[in-house]
Amino acid sequence: MSFSLLRFLRKSILRSVPKAKGTDQRVVTTVMEGFRATLEDSRYEVLVPRLNEVEPAWRGFAYEGVGLGFTVFEYFLPWRKNLQDFVRGPGAPYIIPIYIGAGLAIGRLGGRRLEWFAARLENPVFRWMVVDGYGFYKGFFSRRRYLEEQEIPGHLSPYARHVFDQGLGRSIWFANGENVEKVTRMIAAFPINRQADLWGGAGFACAYAGSPMERQSLEALRKAAGPYKSQLALAGTLAAKRRHGFGHITPHTELACQIFCGMSGERAAHIANTTLENIPTTGSESPYKIWRQRITAQFTLSTAKHNLTFL
Repeated sequence: MSFSLLRFLRKSILRSVPKAKGTDQRVVTTVMEGFRATLEDSRYEVLVPRLNEVEPAWRGFAYEGVGLGFTVFEYFLPWRKNLQDFVRGPGAPYIIPIYIGAGLAIGRLGGRRLEWFAARLENPVFRWMVVDGYGFYKGFFSRRRYLEEQEIPGHLSPYARHVFDQGLGRSIWFANGENVEKVTRMIAAFPINRQADLWGGAGFACAYAGSPMERQSLEALRKAAGPYKSQLALAGTLAAKRRHGFGHITPHTELACQIFCGMSGERAAHIANTTLENIPTTGSESPYKIWRQRITAQFTLSTAKHNLTFL
């Protein structure tokens, strides 16, 4: 790909980034740092040290930018395998945010080849994060169409629509300034069959990437979730897994796990990792769906055992 085309794509993507503030400003800035670094010099010996200069709590977002950058390459030059090679190598611990970044790129580039692109990736569980990233892109960059008018892209398969809404839920958290009342009101305006996935996405954004919140605010969010509390427990577990995989669980994620999951972040990460073992990768069910169901079942079982003690 020529330097002039790369420069054009970089400017085009950077121009599309909306103004942000608070936590989402830091998120966007860090993602763009990783994106720029990838386009400027994608050699691992240059790129990886630059990424590792980002402080640990924010480094995952820089790797999202790498996914964004490598996907721009592969979207136009599909015979190149930069993205897959990188997650086999130095990007392995950051496979989830890298694939989310890939979804951001495909959102910017049109989206029609989204599931085709994801199916080319080797990890049958985590490649669904490309669809999640696509959903976040649509909500964050096209708020009116996807958050207010509640449009669903017609080209998505049935299960991809669920994952799309999980990414959309993440965008709802930031689009409403991490305000519990506004987030609750926006999710409630969606059809009921979409609300569980939206709550799961918003809960993940809060537990993983949100601004540090007081216990009272996190408890208010859990109360507002009503019948979707299990989605917050799932979200906290997934956030803990990702933070634990990066080598640390931030105090905010730890507190969110205590409130959403009723356990420590370490324990929640353990559940996420053990339920990931031996997931079937053939058959009609998505491995990613099976993983999420296994995690949710752990909390359903735990609740049942807790209630039995009071009979």
